[in-house]
Amino acid sequence: MDKPDVTFAAWDPGREIVLDPGSPEPLYFQVSRQLHAAIEDGRLPAGARLGNEVDLAANLRLSRPTVRQAIQTLVNQGLLVRRRGVGTQVVRTKVARPLRLSSLFDDLTGLGGKPESAVLANRVENADAEVAELLEAPGLAHVRRLTRIRSTDGEPLALMNNYLPDGIIDPADDELRERGLYQLLRAAGIRLHAAEQHIGARLATGEDAELLHEEPGAALLTMQRTTYDDTGRVVEYGWHVYRASRYTFNLSLTNGPQ
Repeated sequence: MDKPDVTFAAWDPGREIVLDPGSPEPLYFQVSRQLHAAIEDGRLPAGARLGNEVDLAANLRLSRPTVRQAIQTLVNQGLLVRRRGVGTQVVRTKVARPLRLSSLFDDLTGLGGKPESAVLANRVENADAEVAELLEAPGLAHVRRLTRIRSTDGEPLALMNNYLPDGIIDPADDELRERGLYQLLRAAGIRLHAAEQHIGARLATGEDAELLHEEPGAALLTMQRTTYDDTGRVVEYGWHVYRASRYTFNLSLTNGPQ
């Protein structure tokens, strides 16, 4: 059997990454940020293999879960891939341009509609461990919670929930009614880069039915999305439900790494 074609990285993360334990940045984020920079500028080219997590954690004097979280952040962004029998490899070098992510507001506007939003929640809450994990921000103290009903032509289309790390943006209710969340993030200087999205389905509860003008038990589409900026930081986690009678998801598929 032929051995896999593996190129070990000339740039050694275990030696080159510099950590600052006194920084407000979490240690995993410091690692992922420096790995991201090395991939972007070509020090870690496509095909380069990273050392295993145990060795990297030992060289950086970090726990293995911390190193695993740093690597998973870049896996989520499509910059690294884990392959059985090979390990963790770089799958691409520089991103040609930021991936433009669209919100439902963007989509409806692009189709010539007039989106409307009813703001049900716009507040800062204490962040528990589950929320901190969703935002990939261990130690996060506060989170902004948004809940909105998005409508078009006077008819509700989706119930939208989002968590954002506190301080990313501080939108007024009027801004949330008049603009999409991604518009507000971009206006604040946030460069949206990539997202991990999961699509599913479920039946409407009584609360869903009341908010979305559907019958209890009606079919709903569900979506969970984690959105990253160009530094690898999570800037929002959303979980939304859509009326299946009024909305569909269209996906374009391309060949991934072979």
